[in-house]
Amino acid sequence: MTLSVLSEATGFEWDEYNSKKNQDAHGVEPGECEELFFNQPLLVVEDRKHSGMEPRFHAMGASDSGRKMLAVFTLRGSKIRVISVRDMSRKERAIYENKES
Repeated sequence: MTLSVLSEATGFEWDEYNSKKNQDAHGVEPGECEELFFNQPLLVVEDRKHSGMEPRFHAMGASDSGRKMLAVFTLRGSKIRVISVRDMSRKERAIYENKES
């Protein structure tokens, strides 16, 4: 997978609107979302379909409590900028759990 895109990341940049949207719509706080980037396994793939003005990526991982989530993000300089985060769908969970083994 495309984990190498995270090798230069030094932190997170949160947009206030996206952060609130993720909390309201999906019940995901920024801190819980950040956890998935530090836990293994972490699957990262490029989202070529939605990479218009900047490259976008999907990260599939789990929070410290084991909540399995999918985050859509881009990189702004050396910062991970999360666009959206939500619980994995059944199909995404199957892909993720297959990679866990």
